[in-house]
Amino acid sequence: MKVSWILWWILTVIELGSFILMAIFLWFREIDATGAVQTTELKWMSIGMVATLFIMPFLTQIVWLIINIITSKKMKTQQ
Repeated sequence: MKVSWILWWILTVIELGSFILMAIFLWFREIDATGAVQTTELKWMSIGMVATLFIMPFLTQIVWLIINIITSKKMKTQQ
């Protein structure tokens, strides 16, 4: 069970870190790959699109967290 918690934390940190790094990259770029100048609205839209892509892994992490909590409580009651 401890391995599951360690893996959960590692993947959560990687997922959160990659989202933050992508958001920072999107916020600080002035011109995108097509040559369009990035306004504040376009920056927020780009970050929003990346956020929608991260929803499925985030929901998977939440389900995994719930499973870890339930399993660890069951193991404590058995001991």
